[in-house]
Amino acid sequence: MLKEKIKSIIRDVPNFPKEGILFKDITPIMMDPALSKEMVEHLKEVYQDKNIDAVAGIESRGFLFGYPLAMALNVPFILIRKKGKLPYHKVSYAYELEYGSAEIEMHEDAVSKGQRVLIHDDLLATGGSAAAAASLIQKCGANVAGFSFLVELDFLEGRNKLNHFTEEVNSLVNY
Repeated sequence: MLKEKIKSIIRDVPNFPKEGILFKDITPIMMDPALSKEMVEHLKEVYQDKNIDAVAGIESRGFLFGYPLAMALNVPFILIRKKGKLPYHKVSYAYELEYGSAEIEMHEDAVSKGQRVLIHDDLLATGGSAAAAASLIQKCGANVAGFSFLVELDFLEGRNKLNHFTEEVNSLVNY
């Protein structure tokens, strides 16, 4: 089963990025092209009948499977990046973090009013980045069609921040 394959290859890295954190490292997946392809095919099956108009990936690990998923669905891919990383005219959204604040951007012509956008990232933890991405998408007049994650850390309850955007929140594996 796909969930077991993914869980067996994700590497636990203790005390990264700081003491007391058990980091779920997805980089070993990149070393397994067959599993990577299987994951993209699975995601395509999940979303192919959901009327997705575009996939938005959150910098940077959201690009790893978000872009191949967009290609598999034959829809545009939208880059959501940290402030100052995109070259063209941008729209931005500032949000609060546990310790400070952050700002994300996308190109102003990345979405159209009424478009249904799937937001993809590698990890759902507290939900702050995904909620900010959803707010940015909505700020531009598009709709959040769903959220897609490779890994969800259930104990952090990030899903609770996303449910008011859509109930379509999917993760390949949960811890």
